[in-house]
Amino acid sequence: MGLFWNLIQQGQISDQEYRAESLEERVSRLEDQLEKQQELILSLLQILEENLQVDIDGDGQIG
Repeated sequence: MGLFWNLIQQGQISDQEYRAESLEERVSRLEDQLEKQQELILSLLQILEENLQVDIDGDGQIG
């Protein structure tokens, strides 16, 4: 039970820190997260194309 309580408290602390950030900092962090997600999606797409040998994204190339 103590572990769950610690997790809840840590989540609440993180929420407060998030709310305390300026708008610019939050936008910057979101932009960084978006860029990382886009890179991950492209990597996954490349792996899928190579393994399935199918042009999934329609760019005329596999991989």
